[in-house]
Amino acid sequence: MPSVDPRIDVYIEKAQPFAQPVLQHLRKLIHRACPDVEETMKWSFPHFDYKGAMMCSMASFKQHCVFGFWKAALMKDSRFLETAKTEVAMGHLGRITSLKDLPSDKQLTAWIKEAMKLNEQGVKLKNDKPAAVKEIAAPADLLAALKKNKKALAVFEKFPPSHKKEYIQWIEEAKREETRKKRIDQAVEWLAEGKQRNWKYMKL
Repeated sequence: MPSVDPRIDVYIEKAQPFAQPVLQHLRKLIHRACPDVEETMKWSFPHFDYKGAMMCSMASFKQHCVFGFWKAALMKDSRFLETAKTEVAMGHLGRITSLKDLPSDKQLTAWIKEAMKLNEQGVKLKNDKPAAVKEIAAPADLLAALKKNKKALAVFEKFPPSHKKEYIQWIEEAKREETRKKRIDQAVEWLAEGKQRNWKYMKL
C-alpha cells in the first residue's frame, strides 16, 4: 500500500475540475515509479519526499497546474536548467491545463527515476533552501482595504513573498469586479486572523 497523506486527497478534491485528473495522474505515476515515496504538504501544496529529502511537488491554480523537481538544476534535461533559475511559480513543465499537456508517462517516469537517484546518492543543491520568490506589488484596492484593518495589514507585511503572492494571485485571477471585491474582503478577514491563503488545507 502506498504511503498517502489525506491532506493531499483534500487538496485534489478542492482543486478545479480540470486539475483533478492531472493531479491524480501525477500522484499515481510518482507512486508507481517510486513505491517508497512519502507524501506531505509544504507551503500549502503537495510534495513528495524520498530518502528523507524533497524530490518533487505539484500544485493547482484557478486555470493551470504545475509540477516540478526539487533538484531540477542538477538534472540532465536542459529545460530544467532554465526553468529552475527563472520559473519558480510555473514549475518545470510550464502551464498544465489538461492531461494532454503532460509529457508521456515514459518520460515522466524517467525524470522521476533520475530525481530518485539524486536523493539516493545524497546529492544536495548548493543552496538547499526554497527558491526565492520575488516580491510582487500588491494591487491598490487590496492595499486600500488592508489599511482599514491594522491587524490584517501588519500580518500581510510580515508574510514572506510566497505567502503574499498566494493572496495577490487569487485576487488578480478574479474575472468579475464583484468577485474581486469579495475576495479582497475575505483576504482581509483571514489576514486579520493571521491565516495564509490556503489555511484550510493546513488544518488537516
